[in-house]
Amino acid sequence: MLEVDAALADASARYRFVLVPGLYDSGPEHWQSRWQHRHAFWDRITQRNWNDPDIEAWIGAIRRLLTDRSRPAILVGHSFGALASCCLAGDRTHAVAGLMLVAPAEPARFEVEDRVPTGDLGVPTVVVASHNDPVMRFSRAIHWSNAWHAELVDVGEAGHINAEAGFGPWPFGLHVLRKLVLHIDAEARSGTHARAC
Repeated sequence: MLEVDAALADASARYRFVLVPGLYDSGPEHWQSRWQHRHAFWDRITQRNWNDPDIEAWIGAIRRLLTDRSRPAILVGHSFGALASCCLAGDRTHAVAGLMLVAPAEPARFEVEDRVPTGDLGVPTVVVASHNDPVMRFSRAIHWSNAWHAELVDVGEAGHINAEAGFGPWPFGLHVLRKLVLHIDAEARSGTHARAC
């Protein structure tokens, strides 16, 4: 784990790591909160109302955080936050280097299917999905991964990949993030965009 920690700390000089929680924010035992406490380089969106699934409010919160444009961002979104991250990347208005989308919510569940991009997101993307996620069926995670040209990481029976499902520190997720960073670096060197696999 120390090697992964060091690699991500080194990458934070090149990329801005941004946590995008989902509905109700991520509590103190959620992996997003645990990662934020583990590494000082994390930024995290803030907003007034975490209880209203307003996709434009989520996108606006990401935009506000990225206004300084100091470094390209790697957005790490969970659930509804994953959908907002897709939307911002799809809009191509900010420097987004890559996306890690964990347990993305089914867009139709929140009536945002017209807002969520249905094609290549234009940056290296990884979707981490569970077979028994109550917020998106695994077959739909496959569908969206293909639509977004994303690598799909299958974590088996993992619920909604949150604290309630037993995902606190979640070191495997940090390994997935490190692999994504390596792919982003390789793409930056070659000037191409391909699937993150």
